Amino acid sequence: MWSGSWVEDRLGVGLEGDAPLRDLLGLALRRNPKRAHLLVSHVLGKHVPVAPSTVHGSGAGLGRRVRALLGDADAARAVVLGYAETATGLGHAVADGLGLAPYLHSTRRPVPGVTPVGGFEEEHSHATSHLLLPEDPALLSGDGPLILVDDEFSTGRTVLNTITALHARFPRERYVIVALVDMRGPADRARLTDFAAELGARVDVLALASGTVRLPAGVLERGRALVAEHEPADAAPAPRGDGARQRERGPQRVELGWPAGVPDGGRHGFTPAHRSRLEAALPEMAARIAEALPRGARRVLVLGNEELMYAPLRLACALEEALGGPAEKGGRADRVRESCGGDGGDLASGSPDYAPGVPDDSRAPEAGRDGHDGGCPEAGRGSLASGSAATTPDFPGAGRGDRAGGHAGIAPGVPEGSRHAGGCVGTTRDGLASGPAEAGRNGHDSGRLGTGRGDRASGPAADAADVPGAPGAGRRHSVDVRFSTTTRSPVLAVDDPGYAIRTRIGFPAHDDPADGPGPRYAYNVAGAGFDAVVAVVDSHGDTPELHAPGGLLDALAPHTGHVLLAVVPSHTPEAAPAMPEPLRGPAFSSYAPEDVGWLLQDLSGVTLEAPTEEREEAIQSGGAHYAESLPVEYQPGAEYQALFRAALDASASRMARAVGVVTETVLAERSPRPVLVSLARAGTPVGVLMRRWARHAYGLDLPHYAVSIVRGRGIDRTALRWLAAHHDPADVVFVDGWTGKGAITRELADALAGSEGFDPRLAVLADPGHCVETYGTRDDFLIPSACLNSTVSGLISRTVLRSDLVGPHDFHGAKFYRELAGGDVSRDLIEAVAARFPDAREQVARDAKDMAAADRTPTWEGWAAVERISEEFGIHDVNLVKPGVGETTRVLLRRVPWKILARRGAGADLGHVRLLAAQRGVPVEEVDGLPYSCVGLIHPRYTRGATGADGTAVAAP
Repeated sequence: MWSGSWVEDRLGVGLEGDAPLRDLLGLALRRNPKRAHLLVSHVLGKHVPVAPSTVHGSGAGLGRRVRALLGDADAARAVVLGYAETATGLGHAVADGLGLAPYLHSTRRPVPGVTPVGGFEEEHSHATSHLLLPEDPALLSGDGPLILVDDEFSTGRTVLNTITALHARFPRERYVIVALVDMRGPADRARLTDFAAELGARVDVLALASGTVRLPAGVLERGRALVAEHEPADAAPAPRGDGARQRERGPQRVELGWPAGVPDGGRHGFTPAHRSRLEAALPEMAARIAEALPRGARRVLVLGNEELMYAPLRLACALEEALGGPAEKGGRADRVRESCGGDGGDLASGSPDYAPGVPDDSRAPEAGRDGHDGGCPEAGRGSLASGSAATTPDFPGAGRGDRAGGHAGIAPGVPEGSRHAGGCVGTTRDGLASGPAEAGRNGHDSGRLGTGRGDRASGPAADAADVPGAPGAGRRHSVDVRFSTTTRSPVLAVDDPGYAIRTRIGFPAHDDPADGPGPRYAYNVAGAGFDAVVAVVDSHGDTPELHAPGGLLDALAPHTGHVLLAVVPSHTPEAAPAMPEPLRGPAFSSYAPEDVGWLLQDLSGVTLEAPTEEREEAIQSGGAHYAESLPVEYQPGAEYQALFRAALDASASRMARAVGVVTETVLAERSPRPVLVSLARAGTPVGVLMRRWARHAYGLDLPHYAVSIVRGRGIDRTALRWLAAHHDPADVVFVDGWTGKGAITRELADALAGSEGFDPRLAVLADPGHCVETYGTRDDFLIPSACLNSTVSGLISRTVLRSDLVGPHDFHGAKFYRELAGGDVSRDLIEAVAARFPDAREQVARDAKDMAAADRTPTWEGWAAVERISEEFGIHDVNLVKPGVGETTRVLLRRVPWKILARRGAGADLGHVRLLAAQRGVPVEEVDGLPYSCVGLIHPRYTRGATGADGTAVAAP
């Protein structure tokens, strides 16, 4: 038994914990000034060659438990994060078991052109700095659960460092920490509980076993002395007899046919779609490896490379499926399973003829036939620890020895544990792959491919005897497939049955590491009797140093009869074009530069204007989208300008009150430091005023940007990416001037449905349509900024989206009408309203308090009224009915109006509407019971082929 007796006898270091702990771990010593001992896992595949189905099954079983804990809805919103280098494959296997979430692992390899979105320190490690390099920076920006996966949860400091770094930028309500073993002491458990309480988030912990490491006084100094004493004898055993021939002929390269576009791992992110494509390609890649194996090979190692654990593991798993060895009983795996309530069923983990002098890892846990999840030992009593909120009390296996990953613990839609041992590809009777980790229909355990017709394997990598050139062609025998990886961790090797690391092969790094060249190691490979070693590296590591004398391939050659090299193409993210910076005044707009940053591109030099009637006909005939051109800017005469001044003076106090109420509501309910993002251009004056109120009332200097949204085409995606890269999306509050029937409210919700982290709830100054819950008032009153076009909105045009002007990485466009500066009143409106802020503060406080207690659930009564008007007047298209003062004004300024409906007795609020209507010869009809002050109707001559919800023509009625 090599669970640690050698270390325990000499240093007094020991493992104490529940029953599965000693079957999961061994002990070794390493050269590390921070921690002398090393916990060596029997199921990780890092330092000890293990059956690949055991490695993947252990992680996948934990993933299924996480899914059962979260439920499918939260599992689909989650992100799984693994730790480099040891847990990159484990974390990926957990993501496989979870099934619905993307995966990312930290890395110590900087990648040119990829900007880190975060980093953290692993304090006890020999190499501490971790980088997070997702190809999509928005991967971590959501608010769904974050699943953090490591091989051991020792003190919790690494996890605390990670959560602290990420929560500051991407706060979320829930974290789940997953590990093979939970080795925290009482103080560490209390620290996590306090940390979670301070964070205001729930933190759950899932592990296969729990316990502690007994560390006597002075263990670091004594450990260093013991390492120094035994290092002179720390050498690889004598080479095999056929090693010289292998060194002469060199490695044989295997062309895998890796599927294009599938990443080599999770360094830059790995999605469920990537998983599906990889699963489909694995059998054929395994068949290519099998064809290259020497005849008669009975023992094969697939050797990964440092952080590159998952791709080699999945290849090894598929190879094991094709060439699976015989089941074995009575070893360590049975003891682990029995301690978890298992039946001791057949295993698929290797052969009884394990090489003498090599640790007995051949009995690592495997899946049984009768429902045991992934063959993974489950935690016994007390193994599930939690942070601020305890692990779900009724979660299967919590607080007792019941298994949590078999039938009882599987979330709906997750394959039962009895059908697979952790994700190796299986087939149905038709020989078709049945998905990750799924075996045949007749319950064959997942250590090999099953067809449901006995024990014969099927698929592209069939029984060894059926593979051309495969071992044993012409006669049947099984092949013991193992998996492990190289590592940078310097561990003492001692050839003693009670010690975990029996042999060590050293070689120089071959992947141009950022921290410079240094030694690398492969443990328990020399002397293990492997007839072939399949070294799997990524193309970044396929360097001259790999093939040089003394390099990895040369170092392996003396210890095996055959070295194969399989190269997985390194995934290099496409460098996205640098996003432009926001435009600001006075170069773009007449607002002060601090008032608003425009996430737009300047199209001032492009002729985009067209006469109103010509433009209307093109839009409604289906010849153009309304966002592809601009109306000719209306130039108000002296009478209209006087009306605007009078309206501004009359409504400034009312407007100040509404600005204060909506800003107070946002600060109280959405974020204490919101990022205001106005919908250009009607929302921009309101955003500027909200920013001014926050500064006036609280001294806050809130960021404010303006973005484009286009009916039928959504919001500017490049602008969203810019916002996500510079701010927490959860703090973004979208702002508009007013609601009509709610078309833009719906457009925003639809546009943000796939944008993780952004809140689609719109904040508006006035909500006469009753279609939002964050507003300053629901009265339909005259908002002076609705009276004019660019001259009240910073001299900026309506936004433009045209394919020949706006590329996939460009902001939408707009024009800056510098030539209209003489008539600009943009700052006049801002200053006039802001001047009323002091007088409005008491009333705003009362209104905000009343609003907080009110039922503000949207009723969409405005939309219902528009539908009624559309039918009553024979228009039959809600997009030609524009309700409210603001929308009616737009009809008169930009479109071809038919008539104006005015609520009887509306009075002075409609003075400018009546003037514009008279100038254009449009009748104004007084109407009783109108829910808005007025409604503008676009001319019905264009009903035939009129604009639909997407802004283009619809079929004629």
